[in-house]
Amino acid sequence: MGLGWSSAEERQPLLPPPPPQQQQQQQQQRRRPQQLQQPRGAAGGPAGPVAVPVRLLAPAAGRVYGRRWLVLLLFSLLGFAQGLLWNTWGPIQNSARLAFGFSGWDIALLVFWGPIGFAPCFFFMWLMDKKGLRVTVLLTSSLMVLGAGLRCVPVSDLEIRKKLIHGGQLLNGLAGPTVMNAAPFLSTTWFSPDERATATAIASLLSYLGAAGAFLVGPLVVPSPNGTSHLLLASQSNTEHIKDRIEAVLYAEFGMVSLIFSAALAYFPSRPPFPPSVAAASQRLSYRRSFCRLLSNFRFLMIALAYAIPLGVFSGWSGVLDLILTPVHVSQVDAGWIGFWSIVGGCVVGIAMARFADFIRGMLKFILLLLLSGATLASTWFTLTCLTSVTHLPLTTATLYTSCILLGIFLNSSVPIFFELFVETVYPVPEGITCGVVTFLSNVFMGVLLFFLTFYHTEFSWFNWCLPGSCLLSLLLILCFRESYDRLYLDVVVSV
Repeated sequence: MGLGWSSAEERQPLLPPPPPQQQQQQQQQRRRPQQLQQPRGAAGGPAGPVAVPVRLLAPAAGRVYGRRWLVLLLFSLLGFAQGLLWNTWGPIQNSARLAFGFSGWDIALLVFWGPIGFAPCFFFMWLMDKKGLRVTVLLTSSLMVLGAGLRCVPVSDLEIRKKLIHGGQLLNGLAGPTVMNAAPFLSTTWFSPDERATATAIASLLSYLGAAGAFLVGPLVVPSPNGTSHLLLASQSNTEHIKDRIEAVLYAEFGMVSLIFSAALAYFPSRPPFPPSVAAASQRLSYRRSFCRLLSNFRFLMIALAYAIPLGVFSGWSGVLDLILTPVHVSQVDAGWIGFWSIVGGCVVGIAMARFADFIRGMLKFILLLLLSGATLASTWFTLTCLTSVTHLPLTTATLYTSCILLGIFLNSSVPIFFELFVETVYPVPEGITCGVVTFLSNVFMGVLLFFLTFYHTEFSWFNWCLPGSCLLSLLLILCFRESYDRLYLDVVVSV
């Protein structure tokens, strides 16, 4: 943001000058600062400096526009589509193996293209900071359209078809940095301080909801080869029929992404005519200074690891959930419903928590402690349940549903709270750069985990134990973290 708020042809002040009457009042206040900052005590002496509550002038208070909700909707739909395309193959991995000849390595790699797509993450951060949100969103959506189109190319040769599908997943992965990082940038640019956390939650969690939609759509539309699908057509689950159903899903996703790209091309402004708050209009650090500030800030590195480790592990785990639950005799449809409700619950609770944080400010650390404590307990329950030969805990559909759904609720709902805490801690570093660094770290951890999964995909107890270990480590880091709210202070308190 900063100078990037104004375009090159309109280098005018970000906030309009106050009226002449208000300018005279400001000049009078500057002539008598002692009367404002050091009131007299009862004995006539100075009572000491006191903090004066903010009294922002009308122009400085910012202005919000009704179109902000349209911008938020378009961006959220883009995130939803990106998450849906990324998680297309995991929930239907058994059917994809039969229809396209995918191996276990192929399924893991198709999920792995998501974190690989974060390799140019810093380019997208620079583009968003320098060129604004419109250029970044249009580039991102065009990559998604191209990737979704590659997956639909009708080639009879299965080897070529597999390569095109892998290429399409990679292009969709390249859209990940924008849909994951730009939510705090968008909320600061368009929304007032008492709506920022809510807007961040909606914009960031809709991509997770798209991944949840894949858990629902895939198993219900594509018949399972083992006959566990609830569809009446399950008895006709031959190879050609399964392939036709998968291609129907791919064509539908391509049409949805093309429609979102067309809508963004028609209307998606980079910024409103006037900023909604003082923080939105304030000068930000440069790209180079921002990285220096982030890498030298120990408190930021602490909470960045607290976010990246558990969310990276959970993202990789949920992407191959069907692969993990198949050895314990959980059907493709049941695994899809477990993944769906865990992410949907996290989105609902996350938005509710963000709205709570907007009403009662300064509670971000406390909220994260509650969520991470619940995630640690739920992940431990799930891991011990899967080790029935050792723990003798009952392995039932009810226990799997409950533990997985609770884990998804606690971890997914922490994402927007983490994002807001990142921005508050390192302000005035631009929001896109801050969230880009932490999501890059998260995808590094997810990529490392999936990399090992490509070699050790016959036994998953080690993968399950990564969940409670990462949640417990994150909980300890948050306990030791000292929170601060620098951006909120600028919007609420100003020394006169």
